[in-house]
Order: sequence, then C-alpha cells, then structure tokens
Amino acid sequence: MNAIIEEREAFAAFLLRLRGKGTVPKQLIAAFEATPRRGFLSGHLHPAAWSDRMLPIECGEAIEGADLQAAVIAALAIEPGNRVLEIGTGSGFTSAVISRLAGRVVTIDRYRTLVEQARQRLEALGITNVIARQADGSNGLGQEGPFDRIVVWAAFETLPRFLLDQLSSGGIVIAPIGPEEGEQVVAKLTKVGSRFDREDIGVVRLQPILAGTAAVI
Repeated sequence: MNAIIEEREAFAAFLLRLRGKGTVPKQLIAAFEATPRRGFLSGHLHPAAWSDRMLPIECGEAIEGADLQAAVIAALAIEPGNRVLEIGTGSGFTSAVISRLAGRVVTIDRYRTLVEQARQRLEALGITNVIARQADGSNGLGQEGPFDRIVVWAAFETLPRFLLDQLSSGGIVIAPIGPEEGEQVVAKLTKVGSRFDREDIGVVRLQPILAGTAAVI
C-alpha cells in the first residue's frame, strides 16, 4: 500500500478513536493533522505511528501512544498566546503539536541526543516558536516562569506542589503521579490562588522523573 494512503488511513482511525471518547476540539485535530507523526519516528515504526501504544525512541526512551498524547494536550486547554513548559521532549512530536496551539513552548529533556533530534525535526517543519534544550526538569524551570501551562511526560512520586510557583494565575499542570513501579494517575492541576484544584484524567505506566542530565547521550 502507498505510504501516504497508509498514513491517512491510520490517522483516520486515530480520529475515530478520539471521537469515540468524546468531543475533540477542531484546533487540536488541525494541529495533529499538520504534524506528520511518522517524521518523528524511526522508519520501521512508521506503520505504528498513529497507534495507541508506546513506541521506542533513542536513548532507551519511549513515547506515549497517540491517543494519550491527544488526551493530555486536549486537557491542557491551551489558549492562543499561552506560554507552555514541556518536561520530556522525547521525539519532539508533542512540542510540535503544542506549538500550533500556543504562543511559545519551552521543551526540555535530560538527553542531549533527543533534544538535538527534536530541534532538527522542528526546524524541518518550519516551527519557530519552540525552544528545545537539555536541562534537568525534575524541579521544573523556576527561573523562567511563570508558565500558563506545564506538561510532564514522566511520573512524580508525590504531588509536585513546587510547580505552583511556576504557574500563572489559572494555569494548568498535567503530570502523572504515583509509584515508580505500577500504575500512576494522570492529574490535571489547576492553580487557584495558592492551591491546586485536582482532576484525575487517566491511568498510565510511565517512567519516573529523574534528576540531573545525561552526561554522555
């Protein structure tokens, strides 16, 4: 089958799954449609690009299934002009999607290789409102806040209350919370005054967040 037709069919199946779970914002669909997911994966994984399973990437890491990525980005409720912090660049795909909804994205990862690859992919797509760099995201990025939205693709063992100070008023954090081994809950935390309102939006099994940056890769 022609690769383009194959990808269109896989994307259509992805949209059907999303719509089966509820209303999907048109802007989000457009952002996904404008971002070729296979371009963020190794060639042998292209047929699985729009699947709902974890897919391996470089540095021994993996990216979440497309459905989870869509659910999290939808829950962020990104508004035009928002400043977004993404902790866990991965392949760069989610920052590319978010860039089409937000004003500015700062995406960080502990692996230099992943950051460099993501930067090249973003540049190839002509995306100019994403800053990708290697950094320790275990404590957020306090010196550069406040952010309107923060999304974390690795799990905190306990509620990351320190991120409250890095959010603007009414800002939203989405992060998995739970033990290193076993299931974690994806929590949507909305800043209300000096506290969080919490809404749990799903269950996952993701890697724990790690302090520091990788020295070699």
